[in-house]
Amino acid sequence: MAKKKDAAKGEKQLYVKRLRTTRTELDRNKVWTLEEAMSFIKKNATAKFDETIEIALNLGIDTKQSDQNVRGMVLLPNGTGKTVRVAVFAKGPKAEEARKAGADIVGDDDLAAAVAKGEINFERCIATPDMMGVVGKLGQVLGPKGLMPNPKLGTVSMDVAGAVKAAKGGSVEFRAQKEGIVHVGVGKASFDEKKLVENVRALVDAVLKAKPQTMKGNYLRKASLSSTMGPGVKLDLSSLAKAA
Repeated sequence: MAKKKDAAKGEKQLYVKRLRTTRTELDRNKVWTLEEAMSFIKKNATAKFDETIEIALNLGIDTKQSDQNVRGMVLLPNGTGKTVRVAVFAKGPKAEEARKAGADIVGDDDLAAAVAKGEINFERCIATPDMMGVVGKLGQVLGPKGLMPNPKLGTVSMDVAGAVKAAKGGSVEFRAQKEGIVHVGVGKASFDEKKLVENVRALVDAVLKAKPQTMKGNYLRKASLSSTMGPGVKLDLSSLAKAA
């Protein structure tokens, strides 16, 4: 047991040393194209687990203004590499539709009672419109966790099968935090570089389309790419656009 602990400690120290070396050698002023950055980030994602590739977008919005909130859902073309547990509030035929589509948890009043007790064993929550009277009472529980179903995000829908398949297939939510930053995982380091680049561009395209109409000035100001345990690099904004 002691040998295993020593070995694990040694591996951690080597990893930290490699990370420090990478950060020391990294030119913090360099601006990378998306393809260059992805190659570099993948090469240096050397943790013992499959690191998540993450992008941060700094937007020129004023989040104190209610009409400048940026939030949406986008289906990444190559998925996220994550297994997402989906709960669906539905009754009768729609409940059966959700089960056949692959929902992990399906219920109505019984599910609401479990959630009210703090039993939240899912990462995405979907509801049919007729169930929102029940789900609405769970706002104080689901809201802070970002799990409250929302029509604008496609998580309040009569098409529960489509919503479940989208959640399972790689749809991700993006939302600007109070600093105006959108931070999203776009796949795993084990993904092919081209697929990761496609995911990034799909996300950026969705964020650009979500620009508030009242927003003036420069919308997308900065962007950076990183992995879970790796350093972040600055991105050339012009390289983020989808190919025509």
